[in-house]
Amino acid sequence: MLTRRLVPAMPGEYFFTEKRSRFIGRLWPAGSEKEAQEYLRAMRAKHYDATHNCWCYRISDPGAMRYGDDGEPQGTAGLPMLEVFRREEISDFCCVVTRYFGGVLLGAGGLVRAYSRAAKGALDASGVSALERRLEASLACPYPLLGEVRRELGLCGGTEENAQYGADVCLSFLIPDESADAFARRVTELSAGRAAVRFTGERFAPVPLREAIR
Repeated sequence: MLTRRLVPAMPGEYFFTEKRSRFIGRLWPAGSEKEAQEYLRAMRAKHYDATHNCWCYRISDPGAMRYGDDGEPQGTAGLPMLEVFRREEISDFCCVVTRYFGGVLLGAGGLVRAYSRAAKGALDASGVSALERRLEASLACPYPLLGEVRRELGLCGGTEENAQYGADVCLSFLIPDESADAFARRVTELSAGRAAVRFTGERFAPVPLREAIR
């Protein structure tokens, strides 16, 4: 079972000029093909006067991976861009590199290098996060045990998401699968059986991994 995905931490942008051609690389996190295609449409509209708007995206669910050269020679733009992200195992993104032609031909090798550089620069500007599989859970915690339960949750790698205060404190949290049973047993011990962890689902949650390069 997949337990971790690497994704862009935030939108990133990188631009440079190569032999008078201006390249603008942009990258966004994208959770669906629809979202990726919306970014692509927006860039085509914004840079309607550009010579090329080359693109690629990779979406984990349902496993879509596509690219386009937008008039550049086949294999010199979209695919090299996609390779940048495949090498670093990045998914759930959309990348668009806009080119304004400056009148000097770069040749096939020059185009591959330029589009790869734009994609890598956008990724560096974005940074990388890990989406790790977490179990969603909750428990009703007596007030005297709240500090201890929170400490145990932290030791198990869990993350508190919400606390509602009433007769007890109702905690909602995320916890790694491998720590869940141990944490549940510890809660039972601490509360002498009065509190129990209830597991309600699972999802991928972001964990910072690599900071953006500024």
